Amino acid sequence: MKRMKIIPIIAAAGFILMSSFYSAECQGAAEVVAIDGMAYNPQFSLTDNLKSFVGKKVTVTLESGSAFTGKVKEVGEHLLHIERLDSKDFNDALISIDKIVALDARFWEFKR
Repeated sequence: MKRMKIIPIIAAAGFILMSSFYSAECQGAAEVVAIDGMAYNPQFSLTDNLKSFVGKKVTVTLESGSAFTGKVKEVGEHLLHIERLDSKDFNDALISIDKIVALDARFWEFKR
């Protein structure tokens, strides 16, 4: 009877020990680094900031609350062309720049 109680305790201890080694190994192998060419400039207009993200993935949020995520293909005087939308396969979007209230872009990534 005592042997039956000890086995789960040993198994649990082994699991905890293995988890801590795995976690430490994963955390030590990667570091967070800045992505080259990714920066906002609050001194510039939204249009100029969008132009700096051509070819990069962004999320724009509109006044309506809708958000679009994809690669900036082109920025015009009044319109933004986002290609390869995350939410819709094989779709692009043409968005009125004056309806954008937020611009979100990934500035950091893990480097192994």
